[in-house]
Amino acid sequence: MTDKKKNLSEISFTPHKQFSPQQVRIGVVVSQWNSQITDALLEGALDALQEYQVPKANITVRRVPGSFELPSAAVMMLEADEKMDAVICLGCIIQGETRHFEFIAQAVADGIMKASIDYATPVIFGVLTCNDMQQAIDRSGRKHGNKGTEAAVSCLQMIDYQKSIC
Repeated sequence: MTDKKKNLSEISFTPHKQFSPQQVRIGVVVSQWNSQITDALLEGALDALQEYQVPKANITVRRVPGSFELPSAAVMMLEADEKMDAVICLGCIIQGETRHFEFIAQAVADGIMKASIDYATPVIFGVLTCNDMQQAIDRSGRKHGNKGTEAAVSCLQMIDYQKSIC
């Protein structure tokens, strides 16, 4: 029997000496669909960014209708602000009775990856893809941590990585 890790968000980050979280500019795009969950993801992300001393003034938060719109919103944000160091995409897609879930989840994942590659800028996948609402609740601040927190720390790690190689 395997012992499953309970809090998936227990992660830490030690930036390189040349990395200054106080200097980064981060965009966050958040789906309004399943707002009970996405609001909790946003709270987790903002708390993590604050913990690592990213100034609130350097964080731009924008809401979009659903997860499907996250990739295009990330691209719009990157095009509108050339100084944006990264964009975090937060959403929640819950399995229903049709295959709609599969198409949306795949399109969102592909779109976020494409935006990141096309712009050579971290675009972070902070989208829950769950079988049911309870799984979403558990992964948005309950017993399995907060995917928003994980996305924010991943964002900082990727900015740090990019700055360390450039």
